[in-house]
Amino acid sequence: MASATGSGWAQLRQQARSLETQTENLFHTYSQYASMSKLPPTPSEEEQRIESQLKDLLEQREALISQLGRLLDSEATLTASALKQNNLTRHREVLHDHRRELQRLGVAIAETRDRANLLSNVRSDIDAYRASNPAAAEAEYMLEERGRIDNSHNMMDGVLSQAYAINESFGLQRETLASINRRIVGAANHIPGMNTLMGKIGTKRRRDAIILGGFIGFCFLMLLFFS
Repeated sequence: MASATGSGWAQLRQQARSLETQTENLFHTYSQYASMSKLPPTPSEEEQRIESQLKDLLEQREALISQLGRLLDSEATLTASALKQNNLTRHREVLHDHRRELQRLGVAIAETRDRANLLSNVRSDIDAYRASNPAAAEAEYMLEERGRIDNSHNMMDGVLSQAYAINESFGLQRETLASINRRIVGAANHIPGMNTLMGKIGTKRRRDAIILGGFIGFCFLMLLFFS
């Protein structure tokens, strides 16, 4: 009797684990509907089929857990019963979690579909209003165009403000450089012999330039003479 009970328990547990795996696989597919940004106004045949399969699996697991409970009640060995009681508790907890997950996904899908339908209805009402009121539609279009023009003006104002700021920065830099130049000139005037030294340096540069130019001209004439 104990052997037959143990064999029946093992078979039922194997079926329960298999149904749990099938449920999790279906949840993976069903949850994709909840993450969709656009859902059709009514559930598709595929969505309805998956939801129906999930409910059937939960019912089958509920029946299996009841059978496992009855088998456990008929057990006489305390040690084996304690282990099986833990297994049975786990199956019940997983079933409870899956029921809650199915409810959560159903609510999420319904909310997503309601939002999509609401937006679609609003667009339809707007289109119908525009079709029945051409003057209002034209006025709305003009307001939208005015808004776009205002945005363009605001952008251009921003660009001009940046250009004015850059121009002002350049002006400040020019004033700074002019001030530095004035200070250098003033310092040079206050140092004795600085102007004389600068004049001699300029004279030497001009002399060197004349010598270099004469040498280049001589070389050019020699090149023409011997060619």
